[in-house]
Amino acid sequence: MLANLQPAGRSRLYSKQKTKELGQRVANINPETDHYQELEVDKNADENKVKEAYQEKKQELENQASPSAQQKLKKVEEAYQTLANDKNRERYDEAGISPTMEWRLISPSIFYLKIKKFSPTTIQELTEVTQKVDQGDKLDSLILDLRGNVGGAIDGLPYFLGPFIGPNQYAYQFIQQGDVTDFKTKTGWLPSLKRYKKTAVLINDQTQSSAEVMASVLKKYNVGNLVGTTTKGWGTIEKVFSLENQLSQDEEYSLFLVHHLTLRADGQPIESNGVEPVVSVSQANWQKELASYFDHSDLVEAITKQFE
Repeated sequence: MLANLQPAGRSRLYSKQKTKELGQRVANINPETDHYQELEVDKNADENKVKEAYQEKKQELENQASPSAQQKLKKVEEAYQTLANDKNRERYDEAGISPTMEWRLISPSIFYLKIKKFSPTTIQELTEVTQKVDQGDKLDSLILDLRGNVGGAIDGLPYFLGPFIGPNQYAYQFIQQGDVTDFKTKTGWLPSLKRYKKTAVLINDQTQSSAEVMASVLKKYNVGNLVGTTTKGWGTIEKVFSLENQLSQDEEYSLFLVHHLTLRADGQPIESNGVEPVVSVSQANWQKELASYFDHSDLVEAITKQFE
């Protein structure tokens, strides 16, 4: 019966173990992941040893074309992003929390930032990462990659969106049985983001949930041009509700229920509709259209490479 509630397949019974696993996913904790083991370094390894191990494994795996090698390379990259940064490593050592972001400088003028999901630490990571590269006078372009972002803790979005659109701004809406609830930003501009005059937000059909909400908000406020394909259209907000009367003496169950839908900037539900890009890479000559939005040949080339 729960599985048949609309949208179908979202609501269900959760065992105590499933509830625990959900909490770990939201916090970006994977008990089965050992970043030290991925790099084959000791937990007391210093920054140089971590870097050497990473470079050795990266070189080894990059020369292999098999899917398993490429999957292994992703794990090695994640391990390095976690252990090479003091703050990330501290969070991982203390609570098993992996970073939700990957980043690199593509050129002196272009910063690439990929947000894989939203967790309670994501706003901290955004501040730390952008401050780290906030130097010089050439850096002015941002590629914000939300492709494959599975969403996560939407409660943090009023804090996470403030750095992009400013304080006390109407950001997004929920709807429940015809009643609409507005959410405003609870933080203000992030100084280390102000330097970016050109921003491209990358999306695809695996961008979902709170990542779709973020994409819609950035599109609404013209923070950046959305590039890619229409997002997944997974616009539900779920919550775990405790059960006063249990179904069994041998197991403790909770209800995992959809209780709101999210709305796009145009007032339409994200659910089943998704968020459409400004520049669709499924269209012929999309690079030419992209160039009309960004008068920056290096940026256009960098974005194009992301979709090759």
